[in-house]
Amino acid sequence: MSRTVTLATLRRMKAEQAPIVALTAYDYSFARQVDAAGVDVVLVGDSLGMVMQGHASTVPVTLADMVYHTRCVARGLERAYLMVDLPFLSDTDDRAALESAARLMKEGGADMVKVEAHAAQAPVVEALSRAGVPVCAHFGLRPQRVGQLGGYRVQGRDEAGAQQVLDDAQALEAAGADVLLVECLSAAVAARVREQTHRPLIGIGAGADCDGQILVLQDMLGITPGQPPRFSHDFLADTGRIQTALEAYVEAVRTRQFPQLQHTFE
Repeated sequence: MSRTVTLATLRRMKAEQAPIVALTAYDYSFARQVDAAGVDVVLVGDSLGMVMQGHASTVPVTLADMVYHTRCVARGLERAYLMVDLPFLSDTDDRAALESAARLMKEGGADMVKVEAHAAQAPVVEALSRAGVPVCAHFGLRPQRVGQLGGYRVQGRDEAGAQQVLDDAQALEAAGADVLLVECLSAAVAARVREQTHRPLIGIGAGADCDGQILVLQDMLGITPGQPPRFSHDFLADTGRIQTALEAYVEAVRTRQFPQLQHTFE
């Protein structure tokens, strides 16, 4: 299906300094509402493992799960660009990543795949790009690797960590990543990433100095069980109606009213 927002749109928005609005969705009904609210990028995230399936992490999510939810979301979109996560261990090498991406795009209808990566995984990004697959490289905090990272911790808080993030961003961009997404990063370091790279930079918990923002749908509607992430905001509590909440989120990102200082990390 041909959608209104394309990769060229996102590049133009970066060039024009027009904030990119992104949000997750996992089913047809919410996809329609998110699309109607004016969101530019919809992500079918492997976060569905927690918010839809009740797992403690993203690790149990399978490629078949991702294809199914992608297909459901794709049916609900007319405008937004559709980005989809490659789930845990589906991108361990070039061949696995290519086969996984092929399923998400051919069977699911994805426009772009998202890979959690660092500099050492740049060859996987390069292989996908060389094959014609639009790629978003997700770095900083990588939820699929929280076991190695020691939990959900803010990245880039010392100079060594900041330099590692910058090195990752530049290596992934050089490998052919079309979009960069950074999570739970010091706002000052995120600003440095934006200054030193050329691709659209979307942030979640990475401060206001990104080209766009993304949140998990259930977080910004205040329906995720437990303590909400510091970097999110309950837009439904402000408005009382789901569609109005989605529109308020879009407006807040467009006018740079979100995120604010209380949503960022030093």
